[in-house]
Formats: sequence, structure tokens, C-alpha cells
Amino acid sequence: MTRHLSRPVPQHVGETQLPANQDVVFDTVAGRQAEIVVSIDPQGAREVCLDVCRSPDAAEHTSIRFLQEGYLQRGSFETPHYDHALMLDTGRSSLLPDVMARPPEVAPFDLAKGELLELRVFVDRSVVEVFANGTQCLAVRVYPEREDSIGVALRAQGQDAVMKSMDVWQMKSIWEG
Repeated sequence: MTRHLSRPVPQHVGETQLPANQDVVFDTVAGRQAEIVVSIDPQGAREVCLDVCRSPDAAEHTSIRFLQEGYLQRGSFETPHYDHALMLDTGRSSLLPDVMARPPEVAPFDLAKGELLELRVFVDRSVVEVFANGTQCLAVRVYPEREDSIGVALRAQGQDAVMKSMDVWQMKSIWEG
């Protein structure tokens, strides 16, 4: 007897406009154990932010931020120069009083003019891992207090951007059968 394993069908969200300076909350996708693949055309936005582990009122959330040109100062001839950056900001990831604040994780990142930003994000309870365009990775531990901190939202700062697509797969615990 042959057993065929199939990959679960993701929750899919099609092309969505990201109006400048407004949160776009995705009510149909959520989870504290999920794989998220999102494709974004940042256009002229100075920053595009993907929030995960977001409570409905945004009191708790972990922000994955793509910062456009000009964020990093030009380095000397001895260091590589990047006009863009990825940031994993946990400043509002937890309301627990014993969770210490820490500076955001920041990594230089190159995105060619007209290239789409491709984020692959793994959220596994207290771990958030971000892979960007197959060239950069950031990871951090988070400790959301609220049970409803499972939402996903996007925001473009300064100017509009476009989310081309988002696919979300729910993951099971390794302890579940």
C-alpha cells in the first residue's frame, strides 16, 4: 500500500493595495504557528512593515520592516554599502512586565530597482525567522502575553505600496501527531 503525503493548502490573499500610513489587517490569516510567504512591490514607500503575532488593537506585535534607500549611511571603502535594510523589531512584542526591551535586529539588504521584496516568515510560538529574497535572514525570540496576538498586518510608510500575494500555511507542533 502506497501512502501519499500532500502539502496542506495555504490561505491565499491576492493583490492588495497598501495605502500610505495605514495598517491593512488581514482578518483571514492568523496564527502563532505559521509559515507566511509574501511578495511586495514597495514602490516609493520609504518603509514597508509586516506585523506578525499582532493583537487586534496592535498593543502587541512583532514588526518586520523593510527600509528603503537612504536608511544606512554610506560606509567607507573598506565596508560594503547597502542602501536598504531589514529590521526585526520586538519593541512591542510582549506586554509581560518581565520581558526586557532590546534594540531591533538590523541587517543590510540589497533590492534592485523594480525587484519585488519576497519575505518568507516562520512564526513558531516564541520564534520569528525572516528570510528575504534568499539573501538575508533575521531571527529572534518573542514572548507575546495575549492569546489573541495571532494577527497579521501590512503597512507602507510615506507612499503607497502593493502586496502582490500572500500565502499562509498553518503549522502543527512537532508534539502533535
